[in-house]
Amino acid sequence: MSDALIDSLTAAVQARPDDLPLRLHLAEMLVAAGRGAEAIAHAAQVLAREPGNTTAQQLMARALGPAEPPAEQPAEPPATGAGVDWAALEQQFGDVVPPRFARADGEPDPVHGHADRAFDVERSTVTLADVGGMADVKKRLEVSFLGPLRNPKLRSLFGKSLRGGLLLYGPPGCGKTFLARAVAGEMGAAFISLSITDVLNMWIGSSERNLHDLFESARGHAPCVLFLDEIDALGHKRSQLQSSMRTVVNQLLTELDGVDGGNDGVFVLAATNAPWDVDAALRRPGRLDRTVLVLPPDAPARAAILEYHLRDRPVAGIDLAQVAAATEHYSGADLAHLCETAAEYAMRDSIATGEVRMINQSDMLAAAREVRPSTDAWFGTARNVAMFANESGEYDDLAAYLKKRKVR
Repeated sequence: MSDALIDSLTAAVQARPDDLPLRLHLAEMLVAAGRGAEAIAHAAQVLAREPGNTTAQQLMARALGPAEPPAEQPAEPPATGAGVDWAALEQQFGDVVPPRFARADGEPDPVHGHADRAFDVERSTVTLADVGGMADVKKRLEVSFLGPLRNPKLRSLFGKSLRGGLLLYGPPGCGKTFLARAVAGEMGAAFISLSITDVLNMWIGSSERNLHDLFESARGHAPCVLFLDEIDALGHKRSQLQSSMRTVVNQLLTELDGVDGGNDGVFVLAATNAPWDVDAALRRPGRLDRTVLVLPPDAPARAAILEYHLRDRPVAGIDLAQVAAATEHYSGADLAHLCETAAEYAMRDSIATGEVRMINQSDMLAAAREVRPSTDAWFGTARNVAMFANESGEYDDLAAYLKKRKVR
């Protein structure tokens, strides 16, 4: 292996440190040259950004193993395509390679073996400091989840268990998924997100197997935050489901209990817009027994969200505090749509006049009058639940919020 070529690739990687394919190519050449220690450093940098990169994992294993002998030059040039006896090869391997399709003359159907599914495992760089506002939600997370985790001695002294999970509920578009990623980043844990499409399968038993594989993947990457999005779809009330979906809910209960494998180091977070549709068994102690209401962003959070969505747009003279005051009850998604609408106003005028006009305060306020909060419908349903279906007191925090703020 030419040292000059390796030196050139090293210089190129230093100039483009974010080019992961180039870094992997350099690591492969270093392994082939017997310079395993240098290859390990490059493979480790790739794995730090992409933990599931199979090429980097293979290079790491090769670099950590015994040194590879130098490749020998062939004594004779390889045979060209014209010299290959394809007929002989077909006779030799014809019985080994299975047919691509099953025929109707009695041949067996292809067998689909059960291989471990690969789930996307992320390393979240977002922390609670990146979440604007929401002081009450952060305090609840700190008391019920993060505080005991950071203080194992105090947790042991007071007999505090981290078994069970946390259910985030509230109107759509208010940052429940972002909060889950922030919790994972705060803990320095792996993050796996699951939706119903990752689980459901038309074949009997496959949905339950997919769910088990997911929890096994989370256990294998502990410490890990396992995020179950739209838990009301996956864990709907069994009394309202067909028998095929009831078995999926039963499997979810089994996995949360850790019957088939310990859940030590697996922290389950779930999110829903309709907690009243979640099966009651999922919310018993030891499962999703802690609940946090995630409301529309408060004024400081709205200002931070607006600033984020305007950061790459031409703006001038925008009073974020005034716009935030005019957008009470707006979700984060509503605020993003508001910024998009204001940009359309300025772009329309720029096209008409032929001169670029900045997005100004008038555009933002006009957009606020056009874009209405999408949370009103959710609060209408939630109000009925808090008033007429809160005998157990599980929605007291929601009822208190509705008393303080008038719902439109």
